Amino acid sequence: MPNAPSSGAMDDPSRPVLTDAISDIERQTISRIAWRLLPMLMACYFVAYLDRVNVGFASLTMNKALGFSSAVYGFGGGIFFLGYFLFEVPSNIMLSKVGARRWIARILVTWGIVSACTALISGPVSFYSVRFLLGLAEAGFFPGIILYLTWWFPSYYRSRIIGVFMAAIPLSNILGSIVSGFLLDLDGTMGLAGWQWLFILEAVPAVVLGIAFWLTMTDWPSEAQWLTQDQRTWLTTRLDAERAQRESIQRYSLWQSLSDKRVLLLSLVYFGGTFSSYGIVLFQPQIVHRLTAGFGMTGIINAIPYVFAAGAMVWWGKHSDKTGERPRHVAAAYSVAGAGLIATSMMTDPVMTMVMLVVAAMGQSSTGPTFWTLPTAMLSGTAAAAGIAMINAVGNLGGFFGPYLFGLVRDATGGSFTYGLLIIALGPIMSATVVLILGHDRRLEHIPAKKAVAHH
Repeated sequence: MPNAPSSGAMDDPSRPVLTDAISDIERQTISRIAWRLLPMLMACYFVAYLDRVNVGFASLTMNKALGFSSAVYGFGGGIFFLGYFLFEVPSNIMLSKVGARRWIARILVTWGIVSACTALISGPVSFYSVRFLLGLAEAGFFPGIILYLTWWFPSYYRSRIIGVFMAAIPLSNILGSIVSGFLLDLDGTMGLAGWQWLFILEAVPAVVLGIAFWLTMTDWPSEAQWLTQDQRTWLTTRLDAERAQRESIQRYSLWQSLSDKRVLLLSLVYFGGTFSSYGIVLFQPQIVHRLTAGFGMTGIINAIPYVFAAGAMVWWGKHSDKTGERPRHVAAAYSVAGAGLIATSMMTDPVMTMVMLVVAAMGQSSTGPTFWTLPTAMLSGTAAAAGIAMINAVGNLGGFFGPYLFGLVRDATGGSFTYGLLIIALGPIMSATVVLILGHDRRLEHIPAKKAVAHH
């Protein structure tokens, strides 16, 4: 789990958080919180991402069985994000009111049930309906967890902590690719197709984790009996000081956070990222399947880019925290993602195709941990709940348009992936440009020493 920075790292006044020194109680508190919260949060996000994108593997046999064109599949894969968009902000506001424990548990159980129902689809209408309902059910989960992390971790640690949490994405793609490939080989077992088994078996963990989340997690630091009194005092003092610093620069109301120009531009940045990431995730199994033989081997080969992506994500988030720099880290990651997709479209050799997919995955995965430090540094309270949800909701509409346009372009070009890859590469290029123009006010993460440290 993330380590506290050394005292020497705090001498540079450009650092996002300043203290006189890093005390033992800070190291102990951050370590205990990380070990207590992150394993469960990562497990939940692992399952969330798996249930969101396992349709990519199901498509290897489902599309033919149900007569889906690439456009129908792309639209159904992406319509998830329309349901997600509609309920995102209300869901996150509700979480901020009732606490994460009950609300995240509710989200997990309902999306598990809906995801399993995907095994019952029989045509385009039922496919669209279930995917839309899955988006409604899962809405609020990711921004809710991002908000939840701001209740527990000071800003200095946030990029690396989000990086560790979001490492569940590539890990989900690694294990999910391997498991999904072999689940397709259950075709005919008990009268069900392999793709039906995939949806049923991969939905079960969401329901189990929902119950476990409700039983084991803690809503607020003040309720954390697994911290000592000194640790709770240090944490609440530090977080209160950070909140006061943000609000001394600008305090956002709920409605201001939804209409602020910076929030809207951050939504555009995130849109570009999801436009490409879900475009490639939902079609990559089909690209890889052309390079190899058998569903099991497809799953193994498809996992390779995400092995590298997991390491890149955690390392890049930690590097951003250490340097205190945010926009250039975000832009660099988006640029690598775009370049990797463009290069992939030009490759004809299977090995070089996989190399470029690795590059694209490393860039794409590294955007999240650094990107989410930008809105969490400027928003607090209910405004944070609404603003983070707004960025995630609008941004994730890219997850609808990316796969849908990819499918349309592929149908129009005789089944070629080349032009679809070039289209979705435009998303991260736009994101890199906008985030550099937007910049970042480092004062939002700067806490005067006398306010930041307690109980040395």
